[in-house]
Amino acid sequence: MLSTILTILHVLFALGIITTVLLQSGRSAGLSGAISGGAEQLFGKRKGMDELLSRISTGFAIAFMLTAIILTVVNG
Repeated sequence: MLSTILTILHVLFALGIITTVLLQSGRSAGLSGAISGGAEQLFGKRKGMDELLSRISTGFAIAFMLTAIILTVVNG
């Protein structure tokens, strides 16, 4: 029972990490940088949103690591 709940939480944290990292803006300077530069002129920079997403992804990563350690102890 506990193992099942922890596994479900573990998967949700993994999906949360994936989602928040993909929503953050990239820092590359290639073609995607040129496209995002044009988008920034139209929509403005979203620095506050990137900072929030960075904090959320850090929280998801910490929770993911903790559930991985707990699952290892419980199932080991």
